[in-house]
Amino acid sequence: MPFDMNIERYHNLVIGSGEAGKYLAWSLAKLGQSTAVVERALVGGSCPNIACLPSKNVIYSAKAVSLVAPATGLGVVSGSFEVDMAGVARRKREMVEALIAMHLANFKASGAELIMGEASFTAPKTVQVKLNGGSSRTIHGDRAFLCVGSRASIPVVPGLAESEPMTHVEALNLERLPEHLIIIGGGYVGLEFAQAMLRLGSRVTIIQHGPRLLDREDADVSKALLELMTEDGVDVLLDAAVLGVEGRSGSSVALLVKSGATETIVEGSDILIAAGRLPNVENLSLGRAGVDLNARGYISVNEKLQTTAQQVWAMGDCAGSPQFTHAGYDDFRVVLSDLTGGNRTTHNRLIPYCLFTDPELARVGIDLPPGSEPLNKLELGLSQRQPRSLAEA
Repeated sequence: MPFDMNIERYHNLVIGSGEAGKYLAWSLAKLGQSTAVVERALVGGSCPNIACLPSKNVIYSAKAVSLVAPATGLGVVSGSFEVDMAGVARRKREMVEALIAMHLANFKASGAELIMGEASFTAPKTVQVKLNGGSSRTIHGDRAFLCVGSRASIPVVPGLAESEPMTHVEALNLERLPEHLIIIGGGYVGLEFAQAMLRLGSRVTIIQHGPRLLDREDADVSKALLELMTEDGVDVLLDAAVLGVEGRSGSSVALLVKSGATETIVEGSDILIAAGRLPNVENLSLGRAGVDLNARGYISVNEKLQTTAQQVWAMGDCAGSPQFTHAGYDDFRVVLSDLTGGNRTTHNRLIPYCLFTDPELARVGIDLPPGSEPLNKLELGLSQRQPRSLAEA
């Protein structure tokens, strides 16, 4: 490209500091390569800020409540107690702050430059960054790496967006206990929050569009999770479609729900959306970079995570990889292998994961796209749940 004094040049341009992006940036910078990392808001990505680790923090607090609740029959005798949601949120927030400090230290030690702002391509491997402080910078990389993640998808339902529902981000910051939490979606996020919020003291209803929970798992696993939820006290509506919403989440909401030929009103205090995710690609101007999207709206990549543009790779959620932190880390290893002459790919890799209900569900199998039936699975945990009484033993 023509030389321009206003363009800052780096060997590596990484957009997004999530799991794959940060490890790649740290690794390349430690090799002495000039590396710029552009991050819009969450230093270290979703996992330490708004997803994996914060959610497990809250789930552990809910577990602690369940262990001392008289109904468990564990023989714990205590006086009266109450859940301090502000304390739950404070404990989670302190953990996140410590993780951010750790990430900032890692960036400094590696030599990678962390730039806080939003990037948009103006030409191949060249972005304009609107800095969070208000000014802008233009940056070009000899190589570019996209690691911009994903966000919760809000279904198109009359009145739903206007009700200002929570996603997992807002739910993890709650300093109050919802009286009746209505969760739209019966997948991994929905089930983890359902059990945790129930244990903390909320009434919980799950509205699932399909005929079973966890519809990508085998039918017996879905059945076991349904039994787990209903035994704990979660109301579950299957084959249910939300036709409209009135009210405001956090105060009072009414959802018109159709199940089969029956329409009913489900009233509650709060709505949590857990109905899938969308890649964060709409503001990148990828067309100017020569980067194509696939039919699902994710960045199109091959098995080495190379995009349709020369010397541009995509990793993690935005590339359609399984939406787990360890999958993002493996994406980093695939790209680093490609850069260093290796032959690592995503082809037929095994992706283990765990659903953090109590008990947990663990699975390992071939990485398949959404809609495909998982293969070679190993389910653990649900069969190990402790009986509630001697009659169940």
